[in-house]
Amino acid sequence: MYVGVDYYPEHWERKRWATDAKLMKQAGFNVVRLAEFAWVFLEPEEGRFEFEWLDEALAVLRKNGISAILGTPTAVMPAWCARKYPETLALQKDGTRTVWGVRKNNCFSSGAYRLLSERITRAMAEHFADTPNVIGWQTDNEFGHPVCYCPSCREEFQGWLKQKYGTLAELARAWGTHFWGHRVGRWDEVTIPVDGGSHNPGAGLDWQRFFSSLNVRFQRDQVRILRDLCPKHFVTHNFMGLFSDLNYYDLAEDLDFVTWDNYPVWGKPEVRYRSSSAADVTRGLKRKNFWIMEQTAGPGGWGSFGRNPWPGEIRGVAYQQVAHGADGMIWFRWRTCTAGREQYWHGLLQHDGRPLRRYREAAETARELHKLAPLLEGTTVKTDVAMIYDYDSIWALRLQPGFGQNDYHNALHRYYDALQRAGVSVDMVKPGADLSAYKAVFAPDLHVLPDPVARALSDYVAKGGVLVTDCRTGVKDETNLCHARTLPGLLSDALGIAIEEYESIPDGLEFGVKAKTGFAGDGTAVHYADWVTPKGAEVLAGYEHWHLKRFAAFTRNNFGKGAGFYVGAVVKEPAFYDALVAAVLKTARVRPVLRPPEGVETTVRAGRGRRLLFLINHNETPTAVSVPAGKRELLTGKTTGKELALDRFGVAVIRLR
Repeated sequence: MYVGVDYYPEHWERKRWATDAKLMKQAGFNVVRLAEFAWVFLEPEEGRFEFEWLDEALAVLRKNGISAILGTPTAVMPAWCARKYPETLALQKDGTRTVWGVRKNNCFSSGAYRLLSERITRAMAEHFADTPNVIGWQTDNEFGHPVCYCPSCREEFQGWLKQKYGTLAELARAWGTHFWGHRVGRWDEVTIPVDGGSHNPGAGLDWQRFFSSLNVRFQRDQVRILRDLCPKHFVTHNFMGLFSDLNYYDLAEDLDFVTWDNYPVWGKPEVRYRSSSAADVTRGLKRKNFWIMEQTAGPGGWGSFGRNPWPGEIRGVAYQQVAHGADGMIWFRWRTCTAGREQYWHGLLQHDGRPLRRYREAAETARELHKLAPLLEGTTVKTDVAMIYDYDSIWALRLQPGFGQNDYHNALHRYYDALQRAGVSVDMVKPGADLSAYKAVFAPDLHVLPDPVARALSDYVAKGGVLVTDCRTGVKDETNLCHARTLPGLLSDALGIAIEEYESIPDGLEFGVKAKTGFAGDGTAVHYADWVTPKGAEVLAGYEHWHLKRFAAFTRNNFGKGAGFYVGAVVKEPAFYDALVAAVLKTARVRPVLRPPEGVETTVRAGRGRRLLFLINHNETPTAVSVPAGKRELLTGKTTGKELALDRFGVAVIRLR
């Protein structure tokens, strides 16, 4: 297993480099990431390259047994680039150019910037292809910004639309441009929808898709060079978990594996389910394990900083990611920088460079991970439950949420958190993925539902699967037009319901939700309510308010060999979703290894005849967990009894087989 830090030798005097490398080796670190922001140090003038300093840094690291991942440094253009080629700077909505001096300020459609980025990538690849301790590359850094509105982007958008739709008549149909008379007679009349909330929803969705494609193309240009010149090296990129301005499925396609940047320590200690779901999304991008390229090492922040990770949290944060499929762990950063915008984004070492508490905790974690590595090899998360994660729905809901509080990730976490509390892991999959391996599938807020996806979901239920969907599912087609059907459209038969009316629930108003016989979850409907008419479905919960009493809030329908559940309201109480998940798991015959106590997270990695149970205590207090007895706990070497005591922020790894 590779464990290490993000390192910036260009920030420190050369005489310090050997000390840093020695401390890394003593901590058990065997990898660093380098150079992702070092373009101006590598190419101080256009066409003149200086790699000697990085050669020296790599040699120092190599002497200490430390490998390196090099970043293509295109996330920060040199000043000479902005001066000589001002068109490479992104154009903002107000028509002014981004001012050079931050990061991520380039236009992705700029021909000059694309050529310059390819040139520095090629020069680095040629120079470092045979450097012994270089093992891989990270493209750019955290793709996703900025959005540019320049004439070049507009022309490319028009060309992208022409290639996608072929004719203006098809564009008019797809976008519904008969509304407000927004027909165009020429491709060059198409504008950029700068105000997504007011422009045509189809245009807004396609603009988001187009912007995502620019990032994918920009990365692909670099990957092509790296594959050609460095065939022995892996190529990856550091994603940002639940960041959703790009289609990460597309961005991941050209990579060997994906990595992501995890910073969950900000407010008061909590159960970090958002980090869990982000890890699951990352694992789902290529349906394989991932690395952490940047991991919380200390207080984070630019102008002001957050709280310090408390003793045990650095270790616990790392193990949570390993439990969800991380096969590499890199902390950001090695040493807190004394200059620049990130002076307050703390590393394992403080500004003074001394190896103190955080360093020691990371070193302890590194030693444990190396010990576990032989058992982790070939294992990944194994689960019978999937959740559909859809960027089109995220983008469409951002343009038109329907009801004011309709946030995609909040909707997802109502079910995800309940599954985690039940001790059940989740695979995140894209719409249209093969679902045959799963006993249950959750599809929250699947707002954009193309007909082929709807038919596949219906077929999944008919063949024995258990499907869970909820309010605002199937409202739109793939072009962001509303389906001209009674909701839930093509899923009506599988779900056994019809929704002829619905309403947004304003703040200050709420409706009681009462469970029927056989279901244990009462609750309170807030924000939204579907007026669900059963068409063969069993009513598991109904509304108590007089105008909704004849409608259902939560239903279950037998369809073919499977079952379809529909949740027609946003329910305030987490206990409702706990009861819902219990009913779904019972129907799907999914049984977790154990149901964890409050604040404890469980995950199983399996493969090559091994099953490893991870326990993560997110609580500030020691917590006892009922576990399978007679098994080996791998971190202590002890044999388990019926109960295992986890210290505050403690972790355990039990070999089940």
